[in-house]
Amino acid sequence: MMHVDRRTFLKGAAALSTIIVIEHSFAQANGPFKLDPLPYPFNALEPSIDAKTMELHHDKHHAAYVNNLNAALKDHPQIAALPLSEILAKLDEVPDSIRSAIRNNAGGHANHTMFWQLMAKDGGEPEGDIKAAIDRDFGGLEKLKELFNAAGLRVFGSGWVMVTVGKGGELALSATPNQDTPLMQQKHVLFGNDVWEHAYYLSYQNRRADYLKAWWNVVNWRAISERYEAAKAGHLTI
Repeated sequence: MMHVDRRTFLKGAAALSTIIVIEHSFAQANGPFKLDPLPYPFNALEPSIDAKTMELHHDKHHAAYVNNLNAALKDHPQIAALPLSEILAKLDEVPDSIRSAIRNNAGGHANHTMFWQLMAKDGGEPEGDIKAAIDRDFGGLEKLKELFNAAGLRVFGSGWVMVTVGKGGELALSATPNQDTPLMQQKHVLFGNDVWEHAYYLSYQNRRADYLKAWWNVVNWRAISERYEAAKAGHLTI
């Protein structure tokens, strides 16, 4: 058995702890909005989404949206005090001087916060009410995947493809450009997929269709079912 003396062990442990802190660190600007840590390791969704993409996507891209949002709101404390969903729903009331910055960065923060929560290595299958709604409104899961992926491919440049929930629990597809979100039309977002190139390019290059297909392997249907029940009850925010 290899022997490790105490000094060597402590040095190694300290180095390892430093690596872990650096790997999961991201720059946070002061302000009302914060970037929550990713709820699983960077490599949790491999091979469908690689670890490096997850690290850059969360720690760099999402962090930038949060920091830019806080910067845009620095001199607007009344807006900064509102919930994120309310800011997006009342975007037309935001001053012209910061409206574009709020649209892009509040939208980016809301979209990505939703996105991380809706993926898991083993997310199960649709069951119960959400399965019934998918069967009713899309003709089954396979048809939903077909329509969803086609909508994602039609997004020109950067954007999102999402499923929304109406007041009666009905489901509908929605494709948005850039970081726009149906929250801007006061709609509930059930789930969505990011089709910006930074979400998939390291592994899939220009093969967006392959990414869209692979993404279904990590959809967390348990989380989506919970969001569906919250939406029907009027409690779902972002």
